[in-house]
Amino acid sequence: MLAVEVHNLTKSYYGTPVLRGINFSVEAGQSFGFAGINGAGKSTFLKCLLDFCHYESGDIRLFDVSSKNRHARARMAFLPERFIPPYYLTGEQFLRFMMKLQDTPFSHKQALEMLADLDLDDSALRKPVRSFSKGMTQKLGLASCFLAERDIYFLDEPMSGLDPKARVLVKRQFSKLAERGATLFFTSHMLADIEEVCSRMGVLHDGRICYLGTPAMMREQFGGNTLEEAYLAAINTNA
Repeated sequence: MLAVEVHNLTKSYYGTPVLRGINFSVEAGQSFGFAGINGAGKSTFLKCLLDFCHYESGDIRLFDVSSKNRHARARMAFLPERFIPPYYLTGEQFLRFMMKLQDTPFSHKQALEMLADLDLDDSALRKPVRSFSKGMTQKLGLASCFLAERDIYFLDEPMSGLDPKARVLVKRQFSKLAERGATLFFTSHMLADIEEVCSRMGVLHDGRICYLGTPAMMREQFGGNTLEEAYLAAINTNA
C-alpha cells in the first residue's frame, strides 16, 4: 500500500515556479528522506502535502485519500521546521493540548517516559515553554508527535537544534516507528542522517526531483565515495 502518492504537482509563488511537475510515491512502512538546498522547495512541498497552501495542478493522496480531504490528516503527525509552541503554556499543557487536538488520551506516565527517551528533564512539564532552549523546544515538539502514535510522520528538519546525544535518541524513536510499521517522511540537510535512517530518498533541486532511490544507488549512479559527493554530482548534473 502507498502512504504517499504525488502526481504532477506544480506550485508557483507570484508567477515564479517552485515545484515543477513532481511525481513520486512512498510505500507504507517506509522511511523516506527528502534532501535539497535551501530554497529548493522542500517546505513548500510539505505544505502542499498537508493542504496548507494552494497549488496550481496535480494530485496528492495519503493512504489513497485526497490530501484535500480533512480525513487524510487523521493518520498523520507533523512537525514544522520552525516549531514555535505557545510560549505561555507549560510543557504538560502543550502536550495535553496536542493530544486533545489529535483525539488521543493524555497519559502523564507515557509523557514522562517519552521525555526520558528524548533526554528532556521531567521538569519541562512544569516549566513554561518560553523558558525552553531551542533543543528543549525541539524535543517537546518531537515528543508530541511520537506520543500521538500515528501511521505517518511528516517531520521538517527534525534534528534542528539537537545535540549529538539527542540525535541518537531521536533515531532510536525512528527505529521504533519502523518496528510498528509507521511511515516516516522527513526533510534534512544532513545526508548522513538520511543514509543511516532511510531505505529510500529523494533529492529536490530547482523544483524538480533529480534523484529518487536508495542512498546506496545514489552513490553508485553519481559516482560518489560519500553520499555528499553523490548529492553534489546529482544537483550539478541537473543544474
